[in-house]
Amino acid sequence: MKNILIITSIIITFAIPSFAQYLPAVPQATMLAAEEALKASNRPSSEVVRVGIGTTNFSTYKYNDITIFGTGDTQIYDNKMLIGNYGANQNIRIALKDGYFNIYTPQSTLPEKVLGPVQITSNFGLLGVSGLKRAGKQALYHGAFELVKNSDGTFNLVNMVEVEEYLKGVVPNEMPVAFGLEALKAQSVAARNYVLSPRTKSSPNYDVVDSVASQVYFGANTEKPLATQAVRETEGIVALYGWDLILAQYSSTAGGYTESYSNAFSDPYTKEFPSKEKPYLKAQPDIIGQEPLDDEYAASVYYKSKPDSYDVRSPYFRWEREWSKDELRQVLQNNLPAQSATGFVRPAFTKGDVLDDIVEIKVNRRGESGKIIELEVFTTGKNYKIQKELVIRRLLTKDGKALPSANVVFDNIKDENDNLQSIHAYGGGFGHGVGMSQFGAGFMGNELHKSFDNILQHYYTGITLATKPIIISSDLSQLSVEQSFFAPKKYAKIIIDNKFGIGQLKVDINGREKIFDLPKEIFGYKRYFEIDISKYVQQGRNTLVFSSPEFLQSSINKGLRLYIELVEKDESGLIW
Repeated sequence: MKNILIITSIIITFAIPSFAQYLPAVPQATMLAAEEALKASNRPSSEVVRVGIGTTNFSTYKYNDITIFGTGDTQIYDNKMLIGNYGANQNIRIALKDGYFNIYTPQSTLPEKVLGPVQITSNFGLLGVSGLKRAGKQALYHGAFELVKNSDGTFNLVNMVEVEEYLKGVVPNEMPVAFGLEALKAQSVAARNYVLSPRTKSSPNYDVVDSVASQVYFGANTEKPLATQAVRETEGIVALYGWDLILAQYSSTAGGYTESYSNAFSDPYTKEFPSKEKPYLKAQPDIIGQEPLDDEYAASVYYKSKPDSYDVRSPYFRWEREWSKDELRQVLQNNLPAQSATGFVRPAFTKGDVLDDIVEIKVNRRGESGKIIELEVFTTGKNYKIQKELVIRRLLTKDGKALPSANVVFDNIKDENDNLQSIHAYGGGFGHGVGMSQFGAGFMGNELHKSFDNILQHYYTGITLATKPIIISSDLSQLSVEQSFFAPKKYAKIIIDNKFGIGQLKVDINGREKIFDLPKEIFGYKRYFEIDISKYVQQGRNTLVFSSPEFLQSSINKGLRLYIELVEKDESGLIW
């Protein structure tokens, strides 16, 4: 995730076969085969995410014609009805024409024509698209494919994949495995948070895409053992603030000091900037005691030097750029129209406008990390105020490339007559610098030997590492809810919101049934409380099934909200 997710493994699922999450109308024989495949692979089931798969260069997510294959027996469905079963590694061409999917197989002389949507699965195998490559290799995918029509005569290729399998194809492509297991665990949680958090969908047909526009997801052929271990050992774990999944922003390199969300991002709906604060995405220096960098002197001292930092191993920890006066004028002339279209350049500069000679550039406002909030360009004519870090980075390009970050200070180099000659920039970091710094996480894990929970609690203020909150109730679909998690420590608490005064909670913990009487106060049931179940869980993988005897006896739809806290909060902070 660029711009824009530990300690255990959690999955929320109901007592239905995993395969049914993809295709609930699958014939029984095929369903049983799929269940056996899941058992053979020894992997649990989790929520399903719909990922839009782009072409090799990500130039489009729309197709007219595609050739699919499976590395195992391959099944094709028309709107969940099985229409064919084919051998492994057979090319199946599917083209959309006149509103119908035309399916060509090696055995057919005429295509099978169906309205779709078309689903494809491969028992005991992976799915691929002929010619589609990721990281220079043939792309292969877990889960199922679905081809869904658009209104313009094209279709989308959607990979329906369980979240835990999806993450195995994300984590090693978002973070180098050389950063070590603990950093990869932190990345796994951040990436899980990203994909499970509510969002405006990329398309009605899918939730996220497979590129940097969401998170980099290159599928099964790019999985790495250490990254897979990190996903497995944090399975299902998310970072919460209160009862909500956090927006777990991360970037490559913060430069030694992360920035508050409000100072880097605009409100996605109102476009307000600076935006409203997110209490868990607060500016945070690597070194305790470092003063804020929100004035020019402090920012200049910091970014013209190389202080101790978790980011020191990054090639972008510190960097410099320089433009001659004429070069900068041409850069701004070229880039101002596109950046004005964002609404964060005032006055707007439109195509055809001519920029006057530059007098100087000046930073009007900085965040705590020294990140520029507002930049002003002075010319012999108009002056232009530019806000927001990404707009500033894309405006001030060098050799066609955006600035690595907006943590930057400028020297206006002038001659003896006070005429501008050049601009020299001193900067630090790569990316937006909000939330987790990936290079910082690698340093903390590999060199400071910090665990992934310490890493996450450093970068995300006041979070709880836990399972995703669930509701059990008298509603038929919520009578019994299962969560599985891998506990790295023998620590687990059930955090409960008993709004409706439920008297008992039944929990099956690794096959042992426990019934907990929920606490009462003088005037009724206590709403918020916790139950320590550490003595019942085992270090490693656990499975819990939640229910309440009261739900079977009541016609009133009452509920109980809960999650499992799995890692104690680190209240001490990090000290060098």
